[in-house]
Amino acid sequence: MNYNIGVLISGDGSNLNAIINNGINVKFVVSNNQNARGLLIAKKNNIPVYTFKNLLILEEEVSKLILHYNTELLVLAGFMKILSRKFIHSLPHNSIINLHPSLLPAFQGKNAIIQALDYGVKYTGITIHYVDEGIDTGMIIDQKILSINKDDTYNTLQARIKIIEHNLYPLTIKRLLDKKRN
Repeated sequence: MNYNIGVLISGDGSNLNAIINNGINVKFVVSNNQNARGLLIAKKNNIPVYTFKNLLILEEEVSKLILHYNTELLVLAGFMKILSRKFIHSLPHNSIINLHPSLLPAFQGKNAIIQALDYGVKYTGITIHYVDEGIDTGMIIDQKILSINKDDTYNTLQARIKIIEHNLYPLTIKRLLDKKRN
């Protein structure tokens, strides 16, 4: 079954790569960062790429792209900007999802891995959630827990989180799209 999604990125595109490798039909990739390495992944896979530094213009263009490519879901995969209330409410309810490297509601916003290490928690994980107008406050779709080892550093913990992200995000996207169609 073909799944049509649009993806917003800002960085290296490792989750984008996992999504593509799981057979999800990415119709377009948009970034606020023209130097995002993830754009190269999209180009290598013949996926149209668009970059817009200005967030207002980016949102206007993404709205057009969603209609043009008939996408069913907008996936944030390391997109490091906050979407406007106006943009979020212009799309169908629960049609934007995000991935966050903590067990929300703990450690919302930037630097969640550093926050978890600094706070000394024994567990962290990832959360996939719908995007609402708050920062990492949307309804939780799925979570996966991960224990923090005593010798974990930012790099070791981030690497273990990425492995979970690359497995869980594509599966969750497929599940959500199957649900929308049934």
